[in-house]
Amino acid sequence: MVQAVQRAVQILRELASTGPRLGVTELADRLGVAKPTVHALLRTLEAEGLVVQDRDSSKYQLGPDLVQLGNAYLDTQELRTRSLTWADQLATRANEAVWVAVLTGDHILVVHHAFRPEGAVQILEVGASIPWSTCALGKAIVACGPASERDRLLAGEPAVLTGASITDPQELAGQLKEVLRTGYAMEDQESAIGDAGIASPVFDRSGEVVGAIGIVGPVERLLAEPARQELAVVVRETARNLSRDLGAPRGGARITGT
Repeated sequence: MVQAVQRAVQILRELASTGPRLGVTELADRLGVAKPTVHALLRTLEAEGLVVQDRDSSKYQLGPDLVQLGNAYLDTQELRTRSLTWADQLATRANEAVWVAVLTGDHILVVHHAFRPEGAVQILEVGASIPWSTCALGKAIVACGPASERDRLLAGEPAVLTGASITDPQELAGQLKEVLRTGYAMEDQESAIGDAGIASPVFDRSGEVVGAIGIVGPVERLLAEPARQELAVVVRETARNLSRDLGAPRGGARITGT
């Protein structure tokens, strides 16, 4: 590990999570690093366009060049590239918004968002980061991932975003087993009151899970029967097609039964 690089990354993460603007003293306290060191790192990041200094407060915030880096990641993200057509088709068939996501740490990152065809004004959620245990996308990915990673995440402090967020590791473990049985995961107002989700895992040519695709929308539309079962079938079918587009072997994806 290169310490200077690690500290620079920590600065960017602090600005992203607790900003939008932080001063040298605040950052030094948060990182436990001397102020001259933090100042030197900030000046370097500023020269590269990764942070900018507010003229009025002299505090720092994230810079515009981070957008270019983020877009470059999305442009080279194979799952996102391959999912564009499938996500649009799923949005049309389900008449709901569609998200495609990958797992980063203990959160999922939305890498593609297809709007609901007949919806009102919608907010683009690409780049949104959500605790894995509070959304169908996260559960779908973790259920099919390595056992060691699954155990690590289940042992962690569960996120609480709403009163419906699940905090019991045993209950979460049970839901992950159900994903392996049915081929899809569900979310019932666990990350936002009134919202639900249905998602299925996506596999690559090696047969390993690389992300998930799913629909999100009002709980009364997604989880009421018989709509829930019908939507789950469509989501699972789309995930299988996307997996095959990524080269996944037909027998390699761990999706079974209804």
